[in-house]
This record gives sequence, structure tokens and C-alpha cells, in this order.
Amino acid sequence: MVINCIQEAKKVFDIEISELEKVKNKLDDRFEKTVNLIYGLKNNKVVVTGIGKSGLIGKKIAATLASTGTSAIFVNAAEALHGDLGMISNGDVVIAISNSGNSDEILTILNPIKKIGAKIVAFTGNEESTLAKYSEIVINIGVEKEASIIGVAPMSSTTATLVMGDALAAVLIRMKDFKESDFAKYHPGGSLGKRL
Repeated sequence: MVINCIQEAKKVFDIEISELEKVKNKLDDRFEKTVNLIYGLKNNKVVVTGIGKSGLIGKKIAATLASTGTSAIFVNAAEALHGDLGMISNGDVVIAISNSGNSDEILTILNPIKKIGAKIVAFTGNEESTLAKYSEIVINIGVEKEASIIGVAPMSSTTATLVMGDALAAVLIRMKDFKESDFAKYHPGGSLGKRL
């Protein structure tokens, strides 16, 4: 099949940008509550969890938070069922990522997380989901359209989740007055570390 590669690529950009605008317009006081909940952590951390593509995005969110002054780790939801729940402590904030809000691996760890004493913040596109019902705060990252012609491969939804995580980290950077010199402490390697 012969296609115009540039035209097709631009369609992906257009769809994802459009969906990001919609998600941006969903920001409300729940985002502010999440920021304040994390900002108020003293001796605790943020634990990001997810599975599949949501898990991959979750790893990046946890890494961004950790490198910008917010203690954070990623726990794979499937591995959590086999002992990694021990990484979660009473008083932690767990950001659970699931676009559907009904991923089996996520649902299975919700009760144990509650028993441990951590608070759950859902990043989900389904505010009526089981995950949403278990969560103290629900951040709506739902999109109307994925960017692929087949319509089911996570593209717009994972981009929206990633940007929501970046927004969270960026606001916390401002609140903590986190500076470039602080970032340099956590990022001594690579060309960025050399420049800092």
C-alpha cells in the first residue's frame, strides 16, 4: 500500500494535540488536591503503578518526580502481587494508572494498598471505574480518540497520561522552589550532568 508518510504522521500530531487540549480543559481542583497531597509528604514517597503501556508511562512519571525533588518509585502492578507491595508504606501516595480503570492487575492490588495505609490517586479515563471508586482523588486523563487508524492502540491516551505526570512534576518544582543546582545533585551523569 502506498501512503503519504508525512501526511499520515501529521494526522497523528493533530489528533494527539487535539486530545491534549481536551484533557487540559478537564483540569480542576482535584489536580490541585493531588499536588497538595504530594507536597505535604514528609517522610513518605509517591509510588506510581500501572501495567502494560500505562506501566511504561508510569515509569517515566516516577523518574521525572524523583529527579525533580519528589521521592518516587515505580512498582509494576503484576509484580506487586508477588511481593513488591512491600515497597509501599503507610502514608505513601500511590498514583495508579489505568485508562479503563478496570485492569485486573490494578484492581487486585487496591485492597492491599488500602490495608497498608497508602492513599490512592487514580489517573484514569473512566471516572465510573472500580479504580476510581477506590481512590481518594481521580484525575481524568480520558481521551475521545486514539491516534492510530485502528483506534485501539494506546497513543493519545498514553500521551495524555505522560503530560499529566509532567504537569504534576512541573507544579511541584515551582512549589518546592526546586532549582537547577538541586536538579544537578540528582543528575550528575551524561551531557546534561556535565552542563549542570
